[in-house]
Amino acid sequence: MSRLNMRNTTLCYLERDGRYLMLHRVTKAGDLNRDKWIGIGGKFEEGESPEDCLRREVLEETGLVLESWRYCGIVTFVSDGWGTEYMHLFWSDAFHGTLRDCDEGVLEWIEKSELLGKQLWEGDRIFLRLMEERRPFFSLKLTYRGDELVGAVLDGSPIPTGQDSSLQS
Repeated sequence: MSRLNMRNTTLCYLERDGRYLMLHRVTKAGDLNRDKWIGIGGKFEEGESPEDCLRREVLEETGLVLESWRYCGIVTFVSDGWGTEYMHLFWSDAFHGTLRDCDEGVLEWIEKSELLGKQLWEGDRIFLRLMEERRPFFSLKLTYRGDELVGAVLDGSPIPTGQDSSLQS
């Protein structure tokens, strides 16, 4: 695949009082994540490190300033429909500021125990579980055919998908 079809992004799960700040993607027409609940993040700009992109995207989308974070891993998305994406995954419970509206969707604090009832990408369930387990830095490859997760490889070894991959309540 051409390098033009590969992109780097960040995704951060902000946690407070057992809840994640989630973005319900409902405002942009033609949004790949339309109607899904996702963390906070976006595409790298020229010259940015993962941490630069993380701080900028969290501030732009939420109005919050990160004080510290944990770099959880890298998720490689391979898809027949949208090319390859390298997503740098972060978690933080240290931030300040005033939450503001986001032009990419609706921000809402969701109880972690209720998150699985929301419309998520199947692969998100896998890395959410890994984050909850506080697994050391990991590499997760997720392969999609359309919206269907057809393969998952964690640190070089295939893992089950579907029900076995979910975050435990």
